[in-house]
Amino acid sequence: MTTFVDRVELHVAAGSGGHGCASVHREKFKPLGGPDGGNGGRGGDVTLVVDQAVTTLLDYHHSPHRKATNGQPGAGDNRSGKDGQDLVLTVPDGTVVLDKQGNVLADLVGQGTTFVAGQGGRGGLGNAALSSARRKAPGFALLGEPGEARDIVLELKTVADVALVGYPSAGKSSLISVLSAAKPKIADYPFTTLVPNLGVVTAGSTVYTIADVPGLIPGASQGRGLGLEFLRHVERCSVLVHVLDTATLESDRDPVTDLDVIEEELKQYGGLEDRPRIVVLNKIDIPDGQDLADMIRPDLEQRGYHVFEVSAVARTGLKELSYALADIVAKARAAKPKEEATRIVIRPKAVDDAGFTVTYDEAEDVYRVRGEKPERWVRQTDFNNDEAVGYLADRLNRLGVEDELMKAGARAGDGVAIGSEDNAVVFDWEPTMMAGAEMLGRRGEDHRLEAPRPAAQRRRDREAERGDAAQREFDEFNPF
Repeated sequence: MTTFVDRVELHVAAGSGGHGCASVHREKFKPLGGPDGGNGGRGGDVTLVVDQAVTTLLDYHHSPHRKATNGQPGAGDNRSGKDGQDLVLTVPDGTVVLDKQGNVLADLVGQGTTFVAGQGGRGGLGNAALSSARRKAPGFALLGEPGEARDIVLELKTVADVALVGYPSAGKSSLISVLSAAKPKIADYPFTTLVPNLGVVTAGSTVYTIADVPGLIPGASQGRGLGLEFLRHVERCSVLVHVLDTATLESDRDPVTDLDVIEEELKQYGGLEDRPRIVVLNKIDIPDGQDLADMIRPDLEQRGYHVFEVSAVARTGLKELSYALADIVAKARAAKPKEEATRIVIRPKAVDDAGFTVTYDEAEDVYRVRGEKPERWVRQTDFNNDEAVGYLADRLNRLGVEDELMKAGARAGDGVAIGSEDNAVVFDWEPTMMAGAEMLGRRGEDHRLEAPRPAAQRRRDREAERGDAAQREFDEFNPF
């Protein structure tokens, strides 16, 4: 059974906002009570939070679909709906959040670091909040905004100071077990270690973490073996330790060649050229191992490596190695820039920024309006209510959408789409005038929408003429 998972695809959905309520206050002897519909509640967010007690993404591997609760709808008597409950998902320290295309959305490092993976939808306004001096008794309310839903990828990169790399059965697990209190599985066959092991080492006043990276063999950077799956765990380490087996039982291998192979895989993976290296010649408690270590040590030192001879079984040479690693880790920590307090950056919009754009889509033959406000207003409009549609037209007019459509060359009867291509509201544009209370009829009605649509009829006539012309042309070339 899988107990360690370091990459999952997560499907998150924030809660939708509750609908506003359209209600009129009713009380004895008060026939004109006025609107009293409450607002809908906000939908819950989906938030990722770093918890150092969590070490794996296993929970999300088994249940990848997570959804926050929706906001409750408003009610009469000015009662607002209850907000949806936020969904908090704990992730390990060092989790990277990516989108489906592989773009990094967040790098979560440090206890308590948060990232909002899905934004909850806004609640719709009730008719009490929509009332004004000109619109005293609205017969409609705004709908709740849908919550944000998207697919994200979580990748865990171990937050360790030291990474042990080397061939399978080189003694990495044995070394980490004697340097720290970690108790990994140890055996004399390849690929005993199937997941990275993490241990904490204390050397003098320095405390650092050490991890072994399993499964590095030739071709690991291209996906062979287990190396590619776990190479990401060395990216955050301050120092790389090559663990070389000086008592290997395979006749076609030698420590120097093993070092060259692993270095080539690290080079192919990329991004690790600046990390300091240390070479550990392991298993010197075996006579042949000590002899081989004496032979290859001058060559490794000539290459510039700092070489240590150790035996995890006999526990020799460990103290010197531990303090040398602590010295490198301490220097790396001192060289890091100091963390500054989070600053709030305010970026005001330009004076001439309308907040939306109007472009002509030649392929669809429509004028497309894109912008946060127009798209949100469309999502919150109840198109079964004429008064709500008229209210939307008034808002778009006040925002300046009609002026921009005219500047772009739109004429009465042309198609206008508000929103993205896959989820847009399309209608025939008919220039309107600002509406006041005198233009409204009964609640829920807007007589402007009952007027004849000559521009739309002209557009349908043009399409019919094009169809007739195409049919005549077809008949000319196909007389029989």
